[in-house]
Amino acid sequence: MMIIANPIYDTVFKRLMENERVARFFIGTLLNREVASVEMLPQEFTYYKKKKKEKEKKGTETGAEEGAQLTIFRLDFMATIVTATGARSKVLIEVQKAHDEVDLMRFRSYLGEQYKKAEKASGKKVVLPITTIYVLGFKLPEVPTACVKVGRAYEDLVNNLSLKKRSPFIEKLTHDCYVVQVKRITERYQTRLDKLLSIFEQANFVGDTEAVKEFRHDPDDADVKEVTDILHHVGTDPAERKALDIEVEANRTFEEWLGKKYDDQRTIILEQGKTIAEKDETITAERKALAEKDAEMAKLLERISQLEQKR
Repeated sequence: MMIIANPIYDTVFKRLMENERVARFFIGTLLNREVASVEMLPQEFTYYKKKKKEKEKKGTETGAEEGAQLTIFRLDFMATIVTATGARSKVLIEVQKAHDEVDLMRFRSYLGEQYKKAEKASGKKVVLPITTIYVLGFKLPEVPTACVKVGRAYEDLVNNLSLKKRSPFIEKLTHDCYVVQVKRITERYQTRLDKLLSIFEQANFVGDTEAVKEFRHDPDDADVKEVTDILHHVGTDPAERKALDIEVEANRTFEEWLGKKYDDQRTIILEQGKTIAEKDETITAERKALAEKDAEMAKLLERISQLEQKR
C-alpha cells in the first residue's frame, strides 16, 4: 500500500506527462500501439489567486481591494508521437473533472485549432493525423465501461465491403477518440490496461479532500512502478504537494462561485418568471375587460338596430 497523488488533477497529470517513459506508457497502452517517442506540450496553464490592495511606497493604500480574481487550472496536453513504423501522429489529451458545457465548447474550439495547425517534422511543416484522449472525472450514463474507443471504419457502400487500407487524406480529416471514465474503474488488476487504469481509480482517499489516496495494488509492472513512484513523491513532498493543494483550493472556490452564480441566475430567472406571470395576469384581466366591453357594445348595437327597424 502506497500514498499517491490523485492523477486526475492537472498539476499531477502534468508531472506524469513530463516523464517520456510514463507518457509512452499512458498513450501506448490506451491506443494499444507501440510508441517509439513522444513530445508532450502542455497548451495552457492558469491558476487561482486573490488580488491584493495596491500600496504606495509610503505604505498608504491607493485604492480599495478589487476582490478575488478567479481562474482555474486548465492544461490541454498535446503529444506528437512516433510509432515503431516511423509514422507520426498528434495526440490531444483532455483531463476534465466535471461535466461543464463551457469546457466542452472550449475543447471543441481547441480541437478545431489543432486541425488547422501544421506541425514541424524533419524541417518541414506537415499536417498530422489526430487522436483524442479524454480522461473524465464523471460518468457518462450511456457508456457503462471505464475505457472505450470510438473508432472509424472504411466501408465501400457500393459493394457493401469493409476496406482495410486507409487514406492519408481521410485520416487527417477524421480521428479516433478514447474515453476514460475514472469513476467506473474497478479493482480489476489483470491486463496492462487494467494496471494503467488502476492508477486513476477514484477510491481509498486519504484526508478531507480527494488530492491523495492509497494505491492498494502491487506495482509488479516496471511502468506502473515508475508512475506510482512519481505520484508518491508528488503526494508527499511538501513543495510538490503545495501546488496540488493550490489546485484543490482553486477547484473548490470555483465550484462555490459556480454554485453561487447558478443560484443568482436561478433567482433572477424566477423573479423574471414572476414578473412575466404578473404581466400575463394583467394582460388576461385587460383582455377579459375588453371582451366584456365588446359584448356590451354588441348588445348596444343590436338594440340600436332593433329600434331603427321599429321606425
